[in-house]
Amino acid sequence: MHPRARIHADPAPEFDQFDCLPDPVVLLILNKLEDVRSLGRCAAVSKRFSGLVPLVSDVYVKIDRVVATDGDADDALNLSSVKPQNIFSHFFKLMLFTIVKPFHSMRNTNGTGRPLFPFVQHSPVHVLRNFSDVWNLRVELPSGDVGTEEGVLLKWRAEYGSTLRNCVILGGTLVDRKPVGAEHESSVEDNGSMPESFYTNGGLKLRVVWTISSLIAASTRHYLLRSIIKDHPTLRSLVLADADGQGTLYMGMEQLREFRENKLSASACSNRTQVPACNMKLKYAPYLELPGGMALQGATLVVIKPSNDGGSGGHSSRKETEAFVSSAFDEPFRFAVKTLMKRRTYLLEMNGF
Repeated sequence: MHPRARIHADPAPEFDQFDCLPDPVVLLILNKLEDVRSLGRCAAVSKRFSGLVPLVSDVYVKIDRVVATDGDADDALNLSSVKPQNIFSHFFKLMLFTIVKPFHSMRNTNGTGRPLFPFVQHSPVHVLRNFSDVWNLRVELPSGDVGTEEGVLLKWRAEYGSTLRNCVILGGTLVDRKPVGAEHESSVEDNGSMPESFYTNGGLKLRVVWTISSLIAASTRHYLLRSIIKDHPTLRSLVLADADGQGTLYMGMEQLREFRENKLSASACSNRTQVPACNMKLKYAPYLELPGGMALQGATLVVIKPSNDGGSGGHSSRKETEAFVSSAFDEPFRFAVKTLMKRRTYLLEMNGF
């Protein structure tokens, strides 16, 4: 007697619910992802994703290190260790952005075996050329550009078009935690004016170094963005910051349009944009109590605008400048800015360099 044959139905293939999503919805998800490394990994998942990733409009690029092209390629420029006295020599070098390789090992799904995003060096310029519709770009450097002593606060934010529009610098000689219940004894010199000791103990000289160093850092970052801006006419906003939170360069839609329409004025002696002649407003307080139990000693605020931008035909009105300054930093440093804005103003002028 022959055994009875049994017939087994093949299990139904597992259905991928993600395939039901239309392309616009998938793009919304990818835009929330932003990170260029993660997007590179997504592009390797399927042929559909490899076609959608280049259409992402919000992109975030994190730089792992910055190296000089005129020196040893293995010698990464750690600008956070640069001291003010030799910062000029570092910024006179051409900097090359490099990032690790999430894209390099990924291959096309069409069987050609070619890299999905081919490029010679892992630079943001090359990686971003594979995105055709970038609206909002945020690039993060590995560290701040200006070296400071431990405990010193230095933060800056600059707005650029084809040249400098606005810059605000917040500094302090010491940031510390105020002991609970402790009361700070007001200095006899804090009468709202600059104390005489500020001019004699190197305080003013230190603020000038902070200002020049921050402007050099901003103008260098601005110069390095020219290839990215040229390659991406769809850009609406561009932010170049650093992991230390020291400096931020911002360009909006209007500034980007101005950048494309005007010739970039490069410095004759280095790879950075020339800093125009500027008017500066300096405000100072020997001691500020900040929210969260923090205290800032030697608090200084410097607001910088080009000298030729003071008339009615300038780029921004006084009200717009004040809005830029008051919103430049997050708390608790926004509180410090608003407090310093009420202090006496000291005017300074600086030639272009």
